[in-house]
Amino acid sequence: MPVLGLGAEDPKSPPAPQTQQPPTQSNATPDSPPGAGTVTPPPPAAAPPVIPPAAATDPTKIAEPKPAPDAKVPGAVQVDERTYIIGPEDDLQISVWEQPALGCACVVRSDGMITVPLINEVKAAGLTLLELRQVITEALGARALNDPQVTVSLMGAHSKKYYLYGQVKTPGVHDLTTATTVLQAIVSAGGFADFANQKDITIVRGDKRLKFNFKEVMAGKNLGQNIFLESGDIIYVK
Repeated sequence: MPVLGLGAEDPKSPPAPQTQQPPTQSNATPDSPPGAGTVTPPPPAAAPPVIPPAAATDPTKIAEPKPAPDAKVPGAVQVDERTYIIGPEDDLQISVWEQPALGCACVVRSDGMITVPLINEVKAAGLTLLELRQVITEALGARALNDPQVTVSLMGAHSKKYYLYGQVKTPGVHDLTTATTVLQAIVSAGGFADFANQKDITIVRGDKRLKFNFKEVMAGKNLGQNIFLESGDIIYVK
């Protein structure tokens, strides 16, 4: 048998496996052209704005409360709607919430009637503003209008008047819109003229003749003569 020398290969031994290295992936970028700098990637595209659908309900409209029934339009005469009696020549403003076509501006005619859209003829004279509002509300409700919110405003009070003549600074016809005494009427007319007789003032009321002494009232005497005026009263200062 032949003797294997040191370092000789055994013919019966299998050859040692060779370890294969995976191919190396090159990370090199292609050469940039001469003079070119570093290439900056473009910014990401902005997200498109979110547009609500056209039929979306405005939340501010949902939260909008109904107006108070006693709300008045700007420029309305400040009167008590529970006590002021409507009469001919009064200017009224009728409005219905969210129903502008049903509102109107109207003057009370000599027959006491007004014309309101959808209702037509309504008797207003002799009613308070509150009563007229109720009449119109019920009439609109009877015509299938669901819960109408009606506002009745007095834009001009011309049905009630008093007359101030004689020695006052601004004589003439005055609207009686609120409770007014003889003293208040004289003061609102600017007071007396230079030669007025302040102790002998006459109030003509129908067939009655009532006396008023300005000096006494100002001194706190006989205050009962400082009466509240009624429509048609005539104050005469000598």
